[in-house]
Amino acid sequence: MQAIVKEAKELKFGKKKLYINGELVDGANNDIAYATCPHDNEPIAQVAQATLEDTERALETAEAGFKIWSKLPLEERLAWIDKLRNKLLENSDLLRTAVSFEMGKTWEATAEDIGSITDSLKFYADEMRVKEGFSIEDRAGTHTHRMVYQPLGVVTAFLAWNFPLLNLGFKLGPALAAGCCIVIKASESSSISSLIIAELAHEINFPKGVITVLCGNRKNVGVPLCESTIPRLVTMIGSTFTAQKLIEQSVKTSIKRYSMECGGNAPFILFNDGNMEDAVGITTAIKFGGNAGQVCVAPNRLFIQEGVYKEFVDKLVANANSTKLGHGKENTPDMGPVANLAQLKSVENFVADCVAQGGEILAGGKKIEGKGCYYTPTVIAMDNPKAPILQHEVFGPVCVVLKFKTKEEVMVYANDSDAGLASYVFTANDVLADEIAMELEFGEVQQNGVKYDINLPHLGVKNSGISMDCSKYALDDYLILKRISKKI
Repeated sequence: MQAIVKEAKELKFGKKKLYINGELVDGANNDIAYATCPHDNEPIAQVAQATLEDTERALETAEAGFKIWSKLPLEERLAWIDKLRNKLLENSDLLRTAVSFEMGKTWEATAEDIGSITDSLKFYADEMRVKEGFSIEDRAGTHTHRMVYQPLGVVTAFLAWNFPLLNLGFKLGPALAAGCCIVIKASESSSISSLIIAELAHEINFPKGVITVLCGNRKNVGVPLCESTIPRLVTMIGSTFTAQKLIEQSVKTSIKRYSMECGGNAPFILFNDGNMEDAVGITTAIKFGGNAGQVCVAPNRLFIQEGVYKEFVDKLVANANSTKLGHGKENTPDMGPVANLAQLKSVENFVADCVAQGGEILAGGKKIEGKGCYYTPTVIAMDNPKAPILQHEVFGPVCVVLKFKTKEEVMVYANDSDAGLASYVFTANDVLADEIAMELEFGEVQQNGVKYDINLPHLGVKNSGISMDCSKYALDDYLILKRISKKI
């Protein structure tokens, strides 16, 4: 966001309003901020900013909405979800365009966002249809015991900017299906697509208070969403630091549940017998693809066994140097800009620290001059696996490559991180691959490839999060499991 004076009618996406109690409204003080496109840092929308009064009203109307939404017959609730899903599909080009402009993503990369949110809405609706309570046998034979599922309550969701619709889908799907109302705090860097979804919900007269979308600063929105006693679940996708702050703020007033995905520092291990083309191709696609390496599961520390180190590096450098940068559906670039000026500076600082700590730039390593937030695809070779910079996740198109000799050596390096989200291992030896999978201190281990889907749990250990997104297991965060015992 930038403080630029420009009329809404001049901007590609006009003015976007808050969505509170089923209505599109300006903030109480009529404050706005400007969303910009990282391709050229030009403004593309005015975004209404919520006040403390707006946030409090949003929570109160969500609480009122819950009393109605949670008691709707399941099939009626799921019919509303299906109606919303169909509306999103009808407007998929609009939503993809919004993601492309607010994030700078390539057009091809935006397909994952729209596909993820619509898949999530359907997946969790289907899961609720088969979600059943169960009985527990009484050991003395004197009682019956039924376990039943009920909606938890109001949910507050804090979204990361890197996958605007995917991140929203991971929260919206289970919340709505479970019967919860959700108050969404959109990211300042990528709020337009969330606000368009609010507009589409408004068009179909989605029940009031069930979905709320707010934009604004920490003082007026972030803190009160946490400190309120109304939310029963605080969920987030973002950094470990942000998760710590949200927990600190929310625990002051009431006991809440938490579901937080806090990013990672993924080790990528290629043994001499691993498939070279797959290893290079996956690294290139994630690091130098449509999202410019701004992916929480991106390979971050590339450990390559000495026998194939040179071949891997040569191929990766060639791919980095041949990556086409740009923006727009017609230009068909391989990679867009990073999301904003702050992220560009973060990537620059990371590379500078790598060099200062002994790294050698083999490709890229500089921003592209001009108004946009473009950074060249970068490969850095490092000899020191203990370099402090390797404790930090780089959210950008930068690969740090290190050489290793033995399995025992690389396992020490790979697990040397406070993060524990995704990890990768490439080897033709199935026994070795499974040994490493059990030893890696990460919530996800990808063997000889990569696979993500809405039905697969997305989870971290250590400082990478609490609970999970995706899969039927994530639905339990939004439900109460109640015991009803009856004397025979």
